[in-house]
Amino acid sequence: MGKEKNIKLSSKNLDVFYGDFHVLKNVDMNIHENEVTALIGPSGCGKSTYLRMFNRMNDYIDIFSKKGDVLMDNVEIYNKNIEVEELRKHVGMVFQKPNPFPKSIYENVIYGLKIQGIKNKSILDEAVEKSLKQAALWDEVKDDLKKNALALSGGQQQRLCIARTLATEPSVILMDEPTSALDPIASSKLEDLIFELKENYTIVIVTHNMQQAGRVSDRTAFFYMGNLIEYGSTKKLFTSPKEERTQNYITGRFG
Repeated sequence: MGKEKNIKLSSKNLDVFYGDFHVLKNVDMNIHENEVTALIGPSGCGKSTYLRMFNRMNDYIDIFSKKGDVLMDNVEIYNKNIEVEELRKHVGMVFQKPNPFPKSIYENVIYGLKIQGIKNKSILDEAVEKSLKQAALWDEVKDDLKKNALALSGGQQQRLCIARTLATEPSVILMDEPTSALDPIASSKLEDLIFELKENYTIVIVTHNMQQAGRVSDRTAFFYMGNLIEYGSTKKLFTSPKEERTQNYITGRFG
């Protein structure tokens, strides 16, 4: 192992509730910079809730409450003085189903920048080219940026959503099962892309696909019934897990 990377995101003694339902139980976890961290576990175990803690998407749920700390760069992001819109510029999110806007490819990529009030065409043009290149989509669409994004294939739409996320220059990208709606070839392209992006970004991915977690992530966290059961290097967790429950889940005995 090389030098330990800096901690980018963390949770300390984190408990999350939806009303009386205890979704996450005392989760302590550090997520390291410029790594891919995979969150695995059966449906309903709390992994997507945990992911959404880092861009405060759970705030939209009326009955959501939490105890404990959620930190980014050592700052508690649930502090009263944190501007959520500002936080979300730094923490991008890619969802399960590609969700491009029914606008042109170009308009999709610059959406976040326009909200920030950036109008300078050369800045926008540059951002579009840079983001689409980073999302490995530029060569496929560069001659047709006026085309409606909804006319793209599913895999292209998902890469467009990644480009849209990258355009606002976040430092963290959260991905909630980003390949579950894609065919194997598009999924494979997206996995290659995730691997390239970690040079510049900290990536947290929720996946149901054990092979995918094994291929793309540096560390893996196994959640079960709201508890963080085991967390460590992906290689170690998949080859010699400490916990029997982890072993049973990754070998498909339950889940």
